[in-house]
Amino acid sequence: MLLNGKVVIVSGIGPGLGQELAVEAAKQGASVAMCARTMSKLDQAEAAIAALDLGIEVLKVATDISDREQCANLVTQTVARFGRIDVLFNSAYNPGEFGPIESANLDSWRAAMDVNLFGTMALTLEAIPQMKKQGSGAIVMINTMVTRKPLHTQGGYGASKAALANATSHLALELGRYNIRVNSAYMGWMWGPAVEGYLQMNASAGGPSVTEQAAVISKNIPIGHIPDDADCAKAAIFLGSDYACAITGAALDVNGGEYLPH
Repeated sequence: MLLNGKVVIVSGIGPGLGQELAVEAAKQGASVAMCARTMSKLDQAEAAIAALDLGIEVLKVATDISDREQCANLVTQTVARFGRIDVLFNSAYNPGEFGPIESANLDSWRAAMDVNLFGTMALTLEAIPQMKKQGSGAIVMINTMVTRKPLHTQGGYGASKAALANATSHLALELGRYNIRVNSAYMGWMWGPAVEGYLQMNASAGGPSVTEQAAVISKNIPIGHIPDDADCAKAAIFLGSDYACAITGAALDVNGGEYLPH
């Protein structure tokens, strides 16, 4: 098991990637501290882990990561329960409002920045002292293909995640001396509640059916289909594991080949 005996924090628990990260971490042997703003989402993830019948210990802490004090509380409770933090998976995000930049609502941009950049950094900065004390740690940022392959209407979301990408590179440079690795997984289209809901919304507005839209998207993906949330989570788990012990500052594209760097 890739995370056997480790303690992980997963932010942004909810239907989709956040929950899949928590479940996969449990499958790989980790004790899991989970956070989200809504306790019901944490309850659902806890139930999914309990259904595995692995005896994995779970900590649930309702947390808004845009509030630094709440981030500190999450870290404090995690260390009090488990004694350490081996991996931080920064999955929480705010997509903001979709639309062309020329008519952008900059308040929506700021709200996305508060979570995607400042919130993520707040939680990360709270976790770093414990990792330094241990002499080891791994931080995995969940980023997006949108920063590498711009998509229509997602400029605000992409800008916030591009800022996070730059901060991540600097963190990797700064923290390597403490045996703390910092990497990013750049997610593309992921088949799960978020994408299904988006396609259904388009279909309900008079657009093509969900199946037709998925087929169009899949034509641009070399593996021929939209990757599943759970499969994408596995790539992030790898970055947090000791199998990636020689990797820091890396940008792992997890999109079925839709974006192919030169």
